[in-house]
Amino acid sequence: MIGIVDYNMGNLASVQNAFAKLKQDTVVENDPSKFKNYDKLILPGVGAFGDAMEHLRERNMIEALKEYALSGKYMLGICLGMQLLFDRSEEFGKHEGLKLIKGDVTAFNPSRFSEPLKVPHMGWNRMFTKEHTLFKNLDEEHYLYFVHTYHVNCTNKKDIIGQTGYGYEFTSAVAHENIMGIQPHPEKSHKNGLKILENFIGLY
Repeated sequence: MIGIVDYNMGNLASVQNAFAKLKQDTVVENDPSKFKNYDKLILPGVGAFGDAMEHLRERNMIEALKEYALSGKYMLGICLGMQLLFDRSEEFGKHEGLKLIKGDVTAFNPSRFSEPLKVPHMGWNRMFTKEHTLFKNLDEEHYLYFVHTYHVNCTNKKDIIGQTGYGYEFTSAVAHENIMGIQPHPEKSHKNGLKILENFIGLY
């Protein structure tokens, strides 16, 4: 059984519907004491980093998520959920993250762009991936759907499993042991997105 963490900061219905298309049962879970009962966890997220961490704190979920990570079971962060896995963010001030993957979260820097582009980064873009079980049997060109203004800077390059170009190259997927994250929304990315979720289901 897969648990989808409900901390009032994610589009839970669309994530749950994507798993339903794959015939995978999920539970939207808001009780941190029950996280340990799930084989895998999804940490979704839409909105601001600081607000998300405050919601997790108010619901006593931070330590429960860290304990789950230490259990060795698989956890997948999606969009803001991926960013929360990191040490800190500079979004609307400085905020501490879950510190499950080393690195930080910064805004896109238009002064580094090779061409004029709008921020936020919104729409379909290609992810260049390393060989990883999460990306098994994807189409050769991995186009996925993105909506974000901030991106992660991953300290350990070996944790980077996907990169995307938008003005410059940024990290769009990470994996550190049993903890994984993807910046695009697989639940909005049609065939390739569903394949990523299907591969996550198959991890053991």
